[in-house]
Amino acid sequence: MADAPPDIGAFIREQRQLAELSLRRLADKAGVSNPYLSQIERGLRKPSAEILQQLAKALEVSAETMYVQAGMLDAEKAQEHSGLESAIRRAQELTEEQRKALLAVYRSFVGTNETVEAGVKSAPNRNRPGRGQ
Repeated sequence: MADAPPDIGAFIREQRQLAELSLRRLADKAGVSNPYLSQIERGLRKPSAEILQQLAKALEVSAETMYVQAGMLDAEKAQEHSGLESAIRRAQELTEEQRKALLAVYRSFVGTNETVEAGVKSAPNRNRPGRGQ
């Protein structure tokens, strides 16, 4: 692939500006220092997966989107999640509170489905209460 290297700092700055957050406010919400976040945005530091996850939560974007932007995850694997989340974030007909609620519901459903799919093959068959043991 001949794509340019991902610029996670520019992506984080863009998302922060779209969320109308100051650098200091995002740093506080993500639990990182203001200077460290500034260095990430300027491309001087490469954040770890854990820091990207904290920033994703604070920016209300999926961690997968952050990992793709940082070059840590294949875009095709994360595309189905990030496309819908991006559409929700851009929906101008919704209030900020409605967008947050819709994203939370979507993420809870996706997380539940992924847990169920992963657990179907590995979960032991347990007796359920009230089912004639």
